[in-house]
Amino acid sequence: MEKRKMEICVISDIHLGTFGCHAKEVLNYLRSINPTTLILNGDIIDIWQFSKRFFPASHMAVIKEIFNMASKGTKVIYITGNHDEAMRKYADFEMGNIFLTDKIVFEINGEKNWVFHGDVFDRTTKGSAKILAKLGGYGYDLLILLNSLSNWIRKLMGKEKMSFSKKVKNGVKKAVSWIGDFEQTAAELAIENGYQYVICGHIHQPQQRVVTTEKGSVTYLNSGDWIENLTALEYVNHAWHLYQYDAKNFEHVSSEKIKIVHLNNELNVLTDAVAFQVSF
Repeated sequence: MEKRKMEICVISDIHLGTFGCHAKEVLNYLRSINPTTLILNGDIIDIWQFSKRFFPASHMAVIKEIFNMASKGTKVIYITGNHDEAMRKYADFEMGNIFLTDKIVFEINGEKNWVFHGDVFDRTTKGSAKILAKLGGYGYDLLILLNSLSNWIRKLMGKEKMSFSKKVKNGVKKAVSWIGDFEQTAAELAIENGYQYVICGHIHQPQQRVVTTEKGSVTYLNSGDWIENLTALEYVNHAWHLYQYDAKNFEHVSSEKIKIVHLNNELNVLTDAVAFQVSF
């Protein structure tokens, strides 16, 4: 498969180290693209639920592939989320083509893009509520496992897959309202700060829409996740596009056992700032 070239790819909420993570699909996707810049917008590694008892080779292969992309020239910007918040103490760390930070602003063709994970708007990730959020994470994992079993049975019966968690979220008015509030808050702040695009993750809800208020308008983008939606954002040919993974496009990809090898290439330390500009 010939790799698709693009200026920027934004991917978030992979949740490596959890049962719900579609690591093989992430790996297929990463191996199919050749971005100038790869932005990992939070919750890539799920430190909240990390366990030495569960971290399959496919999950490690995703990390290896990201380092491999960096060694071949892709600029990798890792923005921390709430599930990998332990890494925030190392913000502004830089090693070769890899940069760790909490948020970034960059410009493309004169238009400002504001990128952050989005948990800053979520009160359930802070204080005592965080304990309940972590417990909820384990419940979510169990729901995903049951969903996987259900879909395996449905496949044998010739039926389409279904998502339990999507049905729950879409059926609960409070969840639908919270998602709407999240998007509106992010958009309003972006308009106030003069940004043309605001890019988030966190809520596992892929989106691309224009939000208009009395103060102006902004394009709100959300990269979704790799638990249920399997989506990413791509900047190609002067425009943002929402990518949806389709297993049919990867049927020819070998399903051989994943082997983990160590990178031999030494990464050279760079000093350019994380704020960057792309012009065409």
